[in-house]
Amino acid sequence: MAKTLTTHILDLSCGRPAANVPVRVENFINGEWILMPTTATKTNDDGRAFDLVPIEKWQPGRWRLIFDIDSYMPDGFFPSVTIEFCTKDTAHYHVPLLLNKFGYSTYRGS
Repeated sequence: MAKTLTTHILDLSCGRPAANVPVRVENFINGEWILMPTTATKTNDDGRAFDLVPIEKWQPGRWRLIFDIDSYMPDGFFPSVTIEFCTKDTAHYHVPLLLNKFGYSTYRGS
């Protein structure tokens, strides 16, 4: 099965995956952000979410992952994190989030 977009969240403050964090995906199409169908999901017990975009909707373009951090870390500084990125092809993309109470970072994973 072909892979589309995956992510995972590591809570650096405790060194563990961030489970049950709501994640949604949007694609910038014709000047507006479109929520991808069936992508309103949560990270699993290992902090991961798989194939966030249906294969028929996966295309080169501008995308964003939106994480509802407040539901996981209500006393944190960032209530949500949005990671915007561009894809050049339909290969598998993995975009992790490294999180702590007062900061975050991300990168293109494998």
